[in-house]
Amino acid sequence: MASLDRYILRQCFGVMIFVTAALSAAIWLAQSLRLIDLIVNRGLSIDVFLYLALLILPRFLDIVLPIGVFIAVLFTFNRLTAESELVVMRSAGLSHIALAKPVLILAGIAFLILICLSAYFLPASNRAFKDLLFEIRNRFVSSLLQEGTFTTITDRLTIYIRGRDDRGEVIGMLINDSREPQRPVTILAERGVFAETPAGSRIVMVNGNRQQFDTETRKLSLLTFDRYTLDLDSLHDAPVVRFREPQERFLHELFFPPADADPVLRLGLTIEAHQRILIPLSAFSFALIPLACLLPGEFNRRGQLKRALLAIVIAFLFELLDIGVNDLASRSAAAVPLMYVTDLLPFAFGFGILLRGNMKLGFRRLRLVTNPSG
Repeated sequence: MASLDRYILRQCFGVMIFVTAALSAAIWLAQSLRLIDLIVNRGLSIDVFLYLALLILPRFLDIVLPIGVFIAVLFTFNRLTAESELVVMRSAGLSHIALAKPVLILAGIAFLILICLSAYFLPASNRAFKDLLFEIRNRFVSSLLQEGTFTTITDRLTIYIRGRDDRGEVIGMLINDSREPQRPVTILAERGVFAETPAGSRIVMVNGNRQQFDTETRKLSLLTFDRYTLDLDSLHDAPVVRFREPQERFLHELFFPPADADPVLRLGLTIEAHQRILIPLSAFSFALIPLACLLPGEFNRRGQLKRALLAIVIAFLFELLDIGVNDLASRSAAAVPLMYVTDLLPFAFGFGILLRGNMKLGFRRLRLVTNPSG
């Protein structure tokens, strides 16, 4: 690799890392604030919070990295033009394609990072995140309860608490258990405490009563207690194997869905699989858009604000078109090829513009050689 290629690549790579890290940190911080509720109001440890916050990071990198490539190329080449460095490089004989070489290398690096995320890290992190939330929902029941709110633990188990004291005990509790539709149970207690044991979650209640209504005999039985223990694990009706959403599945699971999968699920898995491939490929399109806007034409030392704004508008329209096509493909599998056309169109047009500019530059130099006076 030539020294000029290394110079441009180093400049672009540094900006890409900075922009990607800054945007990821901002989005990660905003999304992590939603998880603080698990610590403040639901009693989970800081370790669980940090682990959950770490698991959501790959999904932001998958979105932010192509944008980081676009901003890096736009900023670097606009700066090179403003400081006349690009003029010197062009005077040294570098063509448009030669100047695009380090940018394509940068896009290739981003592509490798994104394909690793799409193939393994993204589904693995999403799967671990969903599994942990599923475990919290089914085992750490106390973390789900909010004061003054009826919380549905399962389809047929609802718990209400009036408040908590300084020791973490529950004040005022109502439990409605309708797992047996013929004999629904309602439990009222003045106080209670949640206990996590190796066998599962339990609620220890004091000073209350247990009401059971028999729908067949139309009789209500009432049991008054000073102390009552309810095993929550015996009330769970959640399946042992949780359904995996498309975002949690690896590529081979997306391309080869189960034979008994319904058409809607099969289409969702297919769209997710193609998006996992197209997002890494979009790094090349995002890299070529600013080059196609900044390199052709005459240079202006005062800057290329109009061309930079044009690149931003094109990138924005490209994103809107991509979202629209993805939405169309989610309704009909016939639109899947259109997803590839949309994502690769900016790259094809950008490369074509650079080739055309390269040919014009070659013809201009040829005329100067054959007719120095002209």
